[in-house]
Amino acid sequence: MSPTDEIISCKHILVEDDRTGTSLETLRRAVLDNLFYIQGKFPAIATPNDYYMALAYTVRDRLLHRWIKTVETWLQKDIKIVCYLSAEFLLGPHLGNNLINLGIEEPVRQAVEAVGQNLDELLKQEEEPGLGNGGLGRLAACYLDSLATLEVPAIGFGIRYEHGIFHQEIRDGWQVEMTDNWLHLGNPWEIPRPEVHFEVKLGGHTVRNRDADGRERICWIPDRVVKGTPYDTPISGYRVNTCNTLRLWKAEAAESFDFQAFNIGDYYGAVDEKVASENLTKVLYPNDEPIAGKQLRLEQQYFFVSCSLQNIIKIHLQAGGQLEDLHALWAVQLNDTHPAVAVAELMRLLVDEHLMEWDKAWHITVEICGYTNHTLLPEALEKWSLPLFARVLPRHLEIIYEINRRFLDGVQLRYPGDNDRLARMSLIDESGEKYVRMANLACVGSHAINGVAALHTELVKQDVLRDFFEMMPEKFSNKTNGVTPRRFMVLSNPGLNRLITRHIGDRWITDLVELRRLEAFAADKDFQSEWRHIKHENKQRLAKLVYERTGITTDPASLFDIQVKRIHEYKRQHLNVLHIITLYNRIKENPEANVIPRTFIFGGKAAPGYFLAKLIIKFINAVAEVVNSDPDVKDRLKLAFLPDLSVKSGQLIYPAADLSEQISTAGKEASGTSNMKFSMNGALTIGTLDGANIEIREEVGAENFFLFGLNAEQVKDRKTRGYNPREHYDSDEQLRQAIDQIRSGVFSHGDTRLFQPLVDALLQRDEYLVLADYRSYLEGQDKVGQLYRDQNQWTRTAILNVARMGKFSSDRSIREYCRDIWRARPVPIELAPLKI
Repeated sequence: MSPTDEIISCKHILVEDDRTGTSLETLRRAVLDNLFYIQGKFPAIATPNDYYMALAYTVRDRLLHRWIKTVETWLQKDIKIVCYLSAEFLLGPHLGNNLINLGIEEPVRQAVEAVGQNLDELLKQEEEPGLGNGGLGRLAACYLDSLATLEVPAIGFGIRYEHGIFHQEIRDGWQVEMTDNWLHLGNPWEIPRPEVHFEVKLGGHTVRNRDADGRERICWIPDRVVKGTPYDTPISGYRVNTCNTLRLWKAEAAESFDFQAFNIGDYYGAVDEKVASENLTKVLYPNDEPIAGKQLRLEQQYFFVSCSLQNIIKIHLQAGGQLEDLHALWAVQLNDTHPAVAVAELMRLLVDEHLMEWDKAWHITVEICGYTNHTLLPEALEKWSLPLFARVLPRHLEIIYEINRRFLDGVQLRYPGDNDRLARMSLIDESGEKYVRMANLACVGSHAINGVAALHTELVKQDVLRDFFEMMPEKFSNKTNGVTPRRFMVLSNPGLNRLITRHIGDRWITDLVELRRLEAFAADKDFQSEWRHIKHENKQRLAKLVYERTGITTDPASLFDIQVKRIHEYKRQHLNVLHIITLYNRIKENPEANVIPRTFIFGGKAAPGYFLAKLIIKFINAVAEVVNSDPDVKDRLKLAFLPDLSVKSGQLIYPAADLSEQISTAGKEASGTSNMKFSMNGALTIGTLDGANIEIREEVGAENFFLFGLNAEQVKDRKTRGYNPREHYDSDEQLRQAIDQIRSGVFSHGDTRLFQPLVDALLQRDEYLVLADYRSYLEGQDKVGQLYRDQNQWTRTAILNVARMGKFSSDRSIREYCRDIWRARPVPIELAPLKI
């Protein structure tokens, strides 16, 4: 038989390519090939990290076929692409998530074993990209997962921080910030695109002139120009062919080396521009207390926004589109106010660079932009001092002035003579030192404004953005946050995943409402027994991590009471500690008391410049030192602060919790998402009527939720009438005892000054009503202890919590954004099999 006949005879045989195949043998061969050809190692000298990298490249190869086909499909059709602009993307490790989404975890595990490695150990090798502070960045990551899973064309745009959120160490009870060198061993998931770059102007001044038709044109003459280079990461969907893109921008110098300076002996000066430019994306959210930090943060935000919008326009024009229909094919979502300068930048690009008339450009800008508000705290609504803004972005300030003039003309017509309203709605705060209000800019320049939980959205409409809601109510809607069940159930809790899937099938993974079918098993003794066994195994894993990081031994048979989130006064970690001190005092008064054994676990990072938050961490550790070493306690109470909270550690924490602490002051938390992650994994919640807690309680049932504390209206009323925290201190003996112990040095080796700022904040101001909610919180915690004694009833309640969490999938959130704001549709991707 001739070679030609041989090819013809097998032309319909599917051949498994080494870069796309998923059989055990193909995967084994691919890992070894990548170890040899990419890592440059052979097995005898390869490190665990070499094997991790080889495996990561093997998995990435399986993504690339889908990724390229996804982009190719987008360019062949008139489809709408969602662009999610966020200063943070807290992705978590990629490897495990991609194995789940591709459906190849088991053959990969076997292939890794075939080359003498253990998959679980290789998963530990991955450096987590710490490109976010907490909830905001993690929400963005969940939304990318859901966009890909729902097959919605999407690109996430952000910043490739060289150093992410700091690593947290605890020394003598205090938080110490350490540099996050997440890139030091390389990042196999990203693909640099050095051939694609955009210039970003900063500083300088503007010049006005006339074009040939006599129209005024503005030319921005910058002080310096920075080059933005993209690094792309494929984002896989669950068991679909869609593979979307996360594009992160790195700042580089337009000219990285000055030969003239070098030749005259100025060796440092020769690379000055390179160093100054690359500082722009050096670190996540620099300390913005000094003016240099504020300027760098503003430059960071503008840098990634400008690169992203220039990129969108370039892709649109290259695909044959017209600028006039930009908004028909692109949707730009502003994840909080950090990217709000996009409104002014898109106007600059359209009017100055592409010579579009103002009114047409404004229509496109408003139609393309949507704004998500994430906060009710006034200090978190970004504003920039006018001199700083003028120094960094002189042209944008002119554009903002013009937007403001036209907008306020409309306000004046609608509300004649209402000067106070004009002042409140102005894009420029002129009440003292002048500021540019970024939230106001986002509201005026977007066609849609949304909150992230039902209560949050109502409070935004009633308070934070009330004037805008009254003038343009059609822009406002609620889009309650959600989290991806792929990472936070399937990947994080494999035992629970297998139990659920065995009883109701696996449709719940992409349709979380299917979990309702678990209600039929809530009282089933065998099902409950398996459920408790899985929970105990999860607690053992977390106990191991706690011991490794803190040296504290915990009992998995005890009630795991967990609060992990950013450390902030409004999140009230110190209320939790006051309860622990009260329990400790009860045991000291009656050492034989029959107390339900509890393990309290805290985790979270404090902003480096936030003194009271850092003092709260010290406070937690100081109380832990006393409680854990007291022989009277006899292991009935254990307290541990788990350092360096991350997505990776969260994947061990959420499945292990018995009780989820969601105890922020009502009306302060926009939504929260840790509440959802805990509940999805079978933790019961003790919480206030704040953020998404309200909707979780509505879904799971009031009887399955430990409610305490004032509601948002009562908090507002209490403050309006004049709140005096000392009344609670004077009238509550247990509260007074706890605070007096803190003040007298019981938890600080006799140092009466250490925690005085914390005591003063509680007794003199108590801005977040810790003392007002203390007694109600204790009563709620007593109910927790009573229910935990009845393990059958506790387990039944936990099962019902999981069964009723269907609403809180990020898939539901994304469907609502697509329907109401982006008007985007799924675009399925078809993959042709490889043939010879």
